[in-house]
Amino acid sequence: MLYLLIVSGIWGFSFVIIKGALVSLDSNFVSFVRMLLSFVFFLPFIRSAGIRLPDKLRLLFIGGVQFGLMYVSYVAAYQYIPAHVIALLTTTTPLFVTVFNDLFRRKIHAVFLFASLLAVAGGAIVKLPEQSLSANLHGIFLVQVSNAAFAFGQIAYKRMMDSSGIAQDKKVFGFMYGGGILVTGLFSAATTDFHRLSVSPPQWIALLYLGIIASGLCFFLWNLGARRVNEGTLAVMNNLKIPIGVVASLVILKESTDYWRLLFGCAFLGLALWVNGRRKQLGVRGR
Repeated sequence: MLYLLIVSGIWGFSFVIIKGALVSLDSNFVSFVRMLLSFVFFLPFIRSAGIRLPDKLRLLFIGGVQFGLMYVSYVAAYQYIPAHVIALLTTTTPLFVTVFNDLFRRKIHAVFLFASLLAVAGGAIVKLPEQSLSANLHGIFLVQVSNAAFAFGQIAYKRMMDSSGIAQDKKVFGFMYGGGILVTGLFSAATTDFHRLSVSPPQWIALLYLGIIASGLCFFLWNLGARRVNEGTLAVMNNLKIPIGVVASLVILKESTDYWRLLFGCAFLGLALWVNGRRKQLGVRGR
């Protein structure tokens, strides 16, 4: 769980560090550069010898979904619904983690499902905006596609690595970013006006941070951590970055918040972890 906690902390504080720094750039271009930098960062670690071609293709596909489809769907949602609604809608990711796990295993894990619902409730309590909630089906659908893509990638990578016999994650994780490059590159090619593209030095610094740390290192550590916990814990941890992000805004940006909502949201997340931790006593064995 340590890897998941570290990444949740980095992601929670990353938003306030780069807030507003890249708004003038095409979002698909930003996603593509993030994936490209992540790939370059892991390029020295890639060892394709001894890795079967089907496994390489599976990694490319999983990365294309978890990183590529996740990013482009999330970015596209901003054309239809405001940011505060998107933030609220992203809280359903734990539920998708549980659903994909159940689909892969062809078995319903009731305790995992209950824990994920508690995590969704906790995240929603924290993220419930003060502004009016207005959305359309296009935007809602795109955010849920993004949530589902990220959840699918976590479970698919966990299952593939557990069954493939590949010893070290770092030797193959670059293939995941290769898949992300393919998807985000196609969308960037369609939407980015490269002739008029202008990236300032502060924006390059933000992109380097996002590509190498927030994406490159953190996605690796997240999927590595996903392999070391059960799927119920993994589902809950997907929403831990939400209260951390609120705390970061309080500390760094001196923003205000509803402390009671923050407290109740954290309580729901804590309860979700407690329920998941007592799954054996509740009659759920193994994963």
